[in-house]
Amino acid sequence: MATIQNKEQIAEVSKKLKKEQRTLAFRRIRSNYGLLIGASVLAILIILAVFGPMLSPYDPYEMKVVERLSEPGGAHVLGTDEFGRDLMTRLLYGARVSLGVGLAVALISSSLGLIIGVYAAYYRTLDHILMRICDGLIAIPGILLAIALMAALGASALNVIIALTIVFTPNIARVVRSSALVVREQTFIEAMQAQGASATRIIWLHIVPNTLSPLLVQATFVFAEAIISEAALSFLGAGIPAPEPSWGNILQASKLVIFKAWWMVVFPGAAVVLSVLSLNLLGDGLRDLLDPRVKQKQSK
Repeated sequence: MATIQNKEQIAEVSKKLKKEQRTLAFRRIRSNYGLLIGASVLAILIILAVFGPMLSPYDPYEMKVVERLSEPGGAHVLGTDEFGRDLMTRLLYGARVSLGVGLAVALISSSLGLIIGVYAAYYRTLDHILMRICDGLIAIPGILLAIALMAALGASALNVIIALTIVFTPNIARVVRSSALVVREQTFIEAMQAQGASATRIIWLHIVPNTLSPLLVQATFVFAEAIISEAALSFLGAGIPAPEPSWGNILQASKLVIFKAWWMVVFPGAAVVLSVLSLNLLGDGLRDLLDPRVKQKQSK
């Protein structure tokens, strides 16, 4: 009987602890305004990118020269471009391209950076080879490296993703490596090695889970940087080729009519700024949420 009562008490205490942990986590998220604002704005942009074009009555490629450079208002809420195409429709379709490129670059570069970083941290010989390659790529300014790669590969959305992945992977690999080096020196890793656990088991079951927090934060910043880089490449004519809409090539077209049509500059520029700002707020909020030092301060 006493054993049964002890088990029931232990179960009750564990339930209370889990409930308190959930409550504390909810409070920390609720008090993290940067995280909430960034996630909300980003969610709105993604919803607009996915469902917005379905609601628009206009074709993003249909040209109406008679309505070229129409001011915002009336049938065209955000006005028209130099070919009479509805600007709001092109911005919504462009959001799919720009956000899609940014998300793809963040996911692929994070995956590659994770693999490179953890294996470089675990194998010292491999570390010297992989990190010297990363150092060489980091030494080249990112936008110049991206332009050179686009010149070699050709202008297309897929090639933009490939070029930007090559640019951002070394930075993520170094972040993951620094976290993995700390984990590798922990006592429980030495215990696993002493018990004869394989390197693959140690890396993927024990080291990788402990590097996901900084990786997640870094991925949000790479997402934001990829959006800016795609816009810069398209603005320079080395990114998404026209007439496919993206925020970058809409801005590129606006430079010819900047003094006649202010809306061609303001609205796509605001879309880029808003998306990057929301991702930076989200990344800062995640860093504060996942940083153990911040947790300790908030718990005191």
